[in-house]
Amino acid sequence: MSSEFEVPVYPTPRAKRLLDVALATLILAVLWPIWVLTCLLIKLDSPGPILLRQQRVGKDGRLFTFYKFRTLAEGGEDDLNERLPKGDLRQQLLSPPGPNRRARPIGRVLRVTTVDELPQLLNVLRGDMSLVGPRPDVPEIVALWPPHYHQRHKVKPGMTGLAQVNGRSDLTYHEKIMFDLDYVRHHPLRRDLMILLKTVGLVLSKRGAR
Repeated sequence: MSSEFEVPVYPTPRAKRLLDVALATLILAVLWPIWVLTCLLIKLDSPGPILLRQQRVGKDGRLFTFYKFRTLAEGGEDDLNERLPKGDLRQQLLSPPGPNRRARPIGRVLRVTTVDELPQLLNVLRGDMSLVGPRPDVPEIVALWPPHYHQRHKVKPGMTGLAQVNGRSDLTYHEKIMFDLDYVRHHPLRRDLMILLKTVGLVLSKRGAR
């Protein structure tokens, strides 16, 4: 596999940004009752912050603050220790992840329904993320990547992506990266629209959600 490739420049960066802002605003306007209800349920379920804030690696390796609804108990907001490879890194890259067993009952519902991801619409509006792109990871895990994995940082990270509509959590980490690199090589706006449409069906079916 080549260690480097050129990212094509499509003539639609402005259109992609307009699509991101328009759809993120629309989704927030439609789903604000779910947002309010989720905040209330998290506060009633356990003490602690409503939002999980993490540093994630974005386009060109820049760090940004990433938002999610908290799904773990107070003091367990960051599941990084469970996600860091232990032992054989290659084996873990080639093995599908297991379910997170520390999630609170309401947290499991939020994860399965993907409601926990809604706060990333704020990341989209801020310009840190796009609706479609590779899912961003934490710096501690990115630091362990083989060199060619870093090519996925040539585009903005996304709320959903090619990996999510082709297996989601049923994929190994390596398989997800391969889908991400495929997207980086070829991401015209029509492909984004196809991924968004498939994501709607994926969320409704709850396939691959953990």
